[in-house]
Amino acid sequence: MKKLIDLSNEEARKHFLKGSSYFNADIPSYISFEPILTDVAAVLKGGSFTAFKSANPSSFPDVNYSFLANKDGKFAWRPLELIHPAIYVSLVNTICDPDNWVHIKKRFLEFEAGAVDCCSAPVMSLDNQTDVAKQIRSWWQSVEQRSLTYSLEYSHILHTDVTDCYGSLYTHSISWALHGLKDGKEKKGEKSLIGNRIDSHIQAGRYGQTNGISQGSVLMDFVAEIVLGYVDEQINSVLGEPTDFRILRYRDDYRVFANSDDRAEEILKVISDKLRSVGMRLGVSKTLLNRNVVKGAIKPDKLAGIDLQDLGDANARTIQKQLLRLHSFGQRFPNSGALRRLVSEFHDKISKQTERPDDLEVLVAIAADIGFVSPATFPAVAGILSHLISLTSTEEKTRLWMKVRKKMARIPYNGYLEIWLQRVTQPRAVGIQFTSDEPICKIVNGETPDLWENGWISSSDLENALRVSKVVVGSVSDTEEVVKPEEVELFRENAWAY
Repeated sequence: MKKLIDLSNEEARKHFLKGSSYFNADIPSYISFEPILTDVAAVLKGGSFTAFKSANPSSFPDVNYSFLANKDGKFAWRPLELIHPAIYVSLVNTICDPDNWVHIKKRFLEFEAGAVDCCSAPVMSLDNQTDVAKQIRSWWQSVEQRSLTYSLEYSHILHTDVTDCYGSLYTHSISWALHGLKDGKEKKGEKSLIGNRIDSHIQAGRYGQTNGISQGSVLMDFVAEIVLGYVDEQINSVLGEPTDFRILRYRDDYRVFANSDDRAEEILKVISDKLRSVGMRLGVSKTLLNRNVVKGAIKPDKLAGIDLQDLGDANARTIQKQLLRLHSFGQRFPNSGALRRLVSEFHDKISKQTERPDDLEVLVAIAADIGFVSPATFPAVAGILSHLISLTSTEEKTRLWMKVRKKMARIPYNGYLEIWLQRVTQPRAVGIQFTSDEPICKIVNGETPDLWENGWISSSDLENALRVSKVVVGSVSDTEEVVKPEEVELFRENAWAY
């Protein structure tokens, strides 16, 4: 494992231009954004998108492509955003300019000393694990384990996080973070400051908005860490050396360790004040004070998941009982990390099933409802469903998948789930032609809807580099019918960390 800021500027540039960095969630293997990024980079030749524009992209809506991942099967969504590739590559070129990269690395080092111990510095894998897998392993080692050891020194743990961190971040604060508040304010808009140039790139893809950054890429995770590191620095300037407390931060999640209610709440007020200065606020409903550090260090869903796992198959001998146990857990802890781990483990287990169960349709109904209530689990649930349904006849496959499709269609505005539904219903062995309003699904089917607004581009070479057909790097029809555990990599590789 290696920190991003330990890379050279060219190593960092190569890392940011990977397809898995551009969009860092599981997607089917026949979809990749890397060919477009590669072709756009060849056109830009290390330069800025501004040399290829006929108008300011910030004057256009929908320059970036946004789609939604549903969080609860109802009306809670996580907006995912594919930054316009020309703006994305241009921003990578800007950040990874040799002088700019040196300046950014220097600021990260300055953020480190003080009261807040940041455990979320972006990392990359040096082996065959995904970079996101490494990030989660880093969280496990740095946050949860250290929280437990702090029970030897402290009696109280206060846990809080930021509400809508990416959506509320004030983009001008990027320049404050990289150059200090005084220079950032006095030189607002001056292109000589790397912070202002990052800010203008972000605004270019988001209709000139100064509130919020895109969610779904390693690059924006990195930008968020710049601003949160600046907040750490401001907290450090008030609290000084941590003699009677400790603060651990993982991204927008804070854990405060102290020996009294009053001290923990004093520290919380400082954190809240400094976050407000960059447009962020703490989530009141998620702010919890516990007077037992060991108990407070482990999330309730994880403790419950350990209890459920320890029951073993002997307490639920049939597949149906095991699924019902998972379903019950999902009702108590929907979309939780522990549920993702348990669903992943069941996916591994069911993939070894070779005979058609007598209660197949019941099993499909239960598994589908787990995904319906907790859409964050759907890539792994899709794997479970694909294996179960593969054990029956072609005619039965069509009937069952159509029922699943109809059920999932009741989840509003969920483009990410649609992408995975297409993956499991359209392979030749299933034979269902999947239709969807989701543009990425249409592209997989050979259509050419616009993902990004290109009306501001003056270069035909750049327009050719942005052809959406390049997103499809394989045939969905030729894809294997069954989603194997290794295909949903983030579930399989990281489940143990929850």
